[in-house]
Amino acid sequence: MIYIFLANGFEEIEALTPVDVFRRARLDTVTVSITDSHTVVGSHNIAVAADKLLSEVDLTNADLLLLPGGMPGTKHLGECKPLCDAVSAHAQAGKPVAAICAAPSVLGTLGLLRGKEAICYPGFEDALIGATVSEKKVVCDGNVVTAAGMGVALDFALECLCLLGHADDADRIRTSVIAE
Repeated sequence: MIYIFLANGFEEIEALTPVDVFRRARLDTVTVSITDSHTVVGSHNIAVAADKLLSEVDLTNADLLLLPGGMPGTKHLGECKPLCDAVSAHAQAGKPVAAICAAPSVLGTLGLLRGKEAICYPGFEDALIGATVSEKKVVCDGNVVTAAGMGVALDFALECLCLLGHADDADRIRTSVIAE
């Protein structure tokens, strides 16, 4: 099961592109609101109905935990203790986590990027604590995928598929959506 976390102020493209890609690959994917409401409003005032509330999901056996960026969505993700505890436990167990745009700053603040190569939206590099900041737009280092921002959301989602062992699906989807 893949869980994608939504906080008010999330970047819509960074959350919904992975949802679309993972569902095209026929992977169980759940959007999770970290608020008390299933309706979460993105940074561009697009309301999205999350599948579940954080209180309704058990993340212990997740295949991937994904944090979209956007502001103030990233700030809200980083302030959500139950989410941060789950992401930390997941990553420390060697299980896949992914973050895009400003959201890699949450991973860095949690100490999950130490000794890893990572990337984020320009201006958030100081929060990538212990990481080597990459020049690449999308980086996979071990169990962590990070990406620079909305413009690489498709590449980010496809890299997550590869990390999960679905490279054939990633190739098929890349071709079907006419990506280079």
